[in-house]
Amino acid sequence: MRRNPPDAPPLRRRHPPAAPPLRRRNLPLMMLQAREHVIAHFRPVLNAHGITEQQWRIVRLLLDTGPLEPREIGELCRLSSPSLAGVLARMENIGFVQRKRLANDQRRVLVSLTSRSRALAARMAPLIEAVYAGIEERLGKEFTEDFYRVLDDLIVKLPPPSASTELSEP
Repeated sequence: MRRNPPDAPPLRRRHPPAAPPLRRRNLPLMMLQAREHVIAHFRPVLNAHGITEQQWRIVRLLLDTGPLEPREIGELCRLSSPSLAGVLARMENIGFVQRKRLANDQRRVLVSLTSRSRALAARMAPLIEAVYAGIEERLGKEFTEDFYRVLDDLIVKLPPPSASTELSEP
C-alpha cells in the first residue's frame, strides 16, 4: 500500500461527479438479448448437424448471395477479420467452402459454397423452416412481417458511424 510522506497533505478520494440519469432503455443490450432468444431456437438444429452458428451464418449468406470476398462476408456476418480467417480456414478444411483467386487480381479471393455445404443446407432446410414457422406462430404473422420491416429500416437508416463521423463527448 502506498503511503503519503508525513509532511504531505492527506490523500483525498476523488469521486467522479454523478452521471446524468440515462433515460432511454438499453437498446444494444435488448437487441443482444433478443438475438439470443431467437438463435436459441435454431441452435438444436445447428448442433444436430455439426455446424457452428458462425459457420451457418456464412453458409446462409452465401446461399442467398453467391460467392463473396472475405471482407464482404465479415461485414455482412458481423465477424472480425481474425475470427473470420479462422472460421473460413476450418470451413475449407471440412469441405464447406472453397476459395478462388480472381483472375484479374490475384490478391483478391472469392469464397463460395461447395456441394457438401449445399447438401447440408438442403438437409437442414425443412428443420430451419420449421423453426421459422414456430417463431411466426408464436409471435404472429403480422408482428413477424412488421419486425422484418423494422429491422430492414434500422439497418438502412442507422449504418455504423465511420471513424470520421463518430460522436464526441458533449
